[in-house]
Amino acid sequence: MALKLSDYKTDVHNDWCPGCGDFGIVNAIQMALAELNIPRDKAAIFSGIGCSGKTSHFINVYGVHTLHGRVLPFAQGAKIANPEMTIVAAGGDGDGLGIGAGHFVAAGRRDVDMTYIIFDNGVYGLTKGQASPTLRLGEQTKSLASPNTNYNVNPIGLAVTSGFTFIARGYSYDIKHLKDLIKAAIRHKGLAFLDVLQPCPTYNDINTRDWYAGVDMAEEAQKRHSRIYKLEDTEFEPTVHFNEESELNEKLSQALIKSLEWGDKIPIGIFYKNELISRYGERLTDRIPNFLENPPAKQRISSNGKPITNVSKLLDSFEV
Repeated sequence: MALKLSDYKTDVHNDWCPGCGDFGIVNAIQMALAELNIPRDKAAIFSGIGCSGKTSHFINVYGVHTLHGRVLPFAQGAKIANPEMTIVAAGGDGDGLGIGAGHFVAAGRRDVDMTYIIFDNGVYGLTKGQASPTLRLGEQTKSLASPNTNYNVNPIGLAVTSGFTFIARGYSYDIKHLKDLIKAAIRHKGLAFLDVLQPCPTYNDINTRDWYAGVDMAEEAQKRHSRIYKLEDTEFEPTVHFNEESELNEKLSQALIKSLEWGDKIPIGIFYKNELISRYGERLTDRIPNFLENPPAKQRISSNGKPITNVSKLLDSFEV
């Protein structure tokens, strides 16, 4: 049975600030799930802490509101336990690239088949606008007493060097394009990362909706209508076709170089895509042949209150 967009919406009251980019991201996730017609009982949204942490409350699939910086371990565990599930993790730039940065890098090494979306607004919006890891050195948003003293993290660059096999960037006010990126990320066979630029109308008075639209730029530049441009409208080709070392290095290098563009020109779209390397589930199956047929979520662990699971073979497989 085909599901409708309304089927993926909940009745939970949403108290995000008016104009927040979070609305566009949640709408795009709901639209993507509806267009992919993913059954609600076969999908789960995991979220961290911060304004974006409420995402799991607003999408009508299984939802888990986790801990600060720990959304990836929860989400990866769910996918490994039940490979049939479509798993989407969501969190802020502070959540994922500050306290959660170690988990971000570790996740890239595994390549679990799931999607991770970062809501990127440059500030800690829930805790009154402190500088997040993506705010640039020397910038001073309205809630900072002095300019930011730290260099920023490059989310796309960090994903490239960590091993993510699908890396993209979207913009929260281009919902149709963002929806298409989320669909591509969910379809991707491997770990997909999507960095979504968004205004924070309450605390970030630098990277505003008008700023992304190029309103402050010179008249000639404004004719381009926006700082943002789509990679697919250029000759940029992100996909690895042969997984040879020369091509792999070329694709990774071009993604990293393109991720450094900022200011008058900001690219969105897919930076890198590689479905030719082995995923974590495949590597588990090599070690545990019946893993996909008998994953942890489908195993009976007790009968009449007594444990019945025998993990001896699993433990034997990990012997060195």
